[in-house]
Amino acid sequence: MRADFETIVVSRPEDHLLLVTLNRPAAANALNTRMGLELMEVFEQLALDLEGLRVAIITGSGTKAFCAGGDLKERNGMSDESWQAQHAIFERMARAIMGCPIPLLAAVNGAAYGGGCEIAAAADFVYAATDARFALTEVTLGIMPGTGGTQNLARAVGERRAKEIILSGLPFTAAQAEAWGLVNRVVEPPELLEATLAIARRIAGNGPIAVRQAKQAIHRGLQMSVWDGLAFEIEAYNRLVPTEDRREGVLAFNERRKPVFRGR
Repeated sequence: MRADFETIVVSRPEDHLLLVTLNRPAAANALNTRMGLELMEVFEQLALDLEGLRVAIITGSGTKAFCAGGDLKERNGMSDESWQAQHAIFERMARAIMGCPIPLLAAVNGAAYGGGCEIAAAADFVYAATDARFALTEVTLGIMPGTGGTQNLARAVGERRAKEIILSGLPFTAAQAEAWGLVNRVVEPPELLEATLAIARRIAGNGPIAVRQAKQAIHRGLQMSVWDGLAFEIEAYNRLVPTEDRREGVLAFNERRKPVFRGR
């Protein structure tokens, strides 16, 4: 994966971990066309080649904003056709993020408004700084969430709460986001990235094929009836039985040592 991006910073803080940092601090890490294209590229590339990666983290640069949403300065004066063409990029970006084959963790370090809140909601789970703020403000601009917000937020916090948040456009705190189910854990700002890295390391130390299969079983199973979900689960489970990692996990347990998983 290339590293010469304009609006994001992509790094590997550890061997199996990918860190994607939204990097437009002067614009509160707002989502412009270039950032949409670059995020789309990163997450579509992961679908083609994991390069040994097991967990991805997305965060924002600086301390004030995770992502302030769509860049309205760039959008000012856009024709309808240009607006829709840009949004098609954002739609594809959102689907690539949601389709990330490895666990994706969001470390929300500040304001996550509009598209920023939608990116967080598209992650597998979210850690947030105590001073983080969330909002889906699109209706205050005469539009609506269009990069997964109506779907992912409702699945995280429930239909009635999602309607309140989206139809009012009101901001809410990290503590409220945790109480409502959007955020898994709230930590002090200086501890946010290390707390997220710690759980990422824990996940990366588990069987990588097992983690990916479990993620898919949870995510796709929730879109099915419970009986179809059970059938999907056992199909995912059975793919793990012939793997080297499954044999290594059992052997390591009996030898009282830490397993060495190789993703095979």
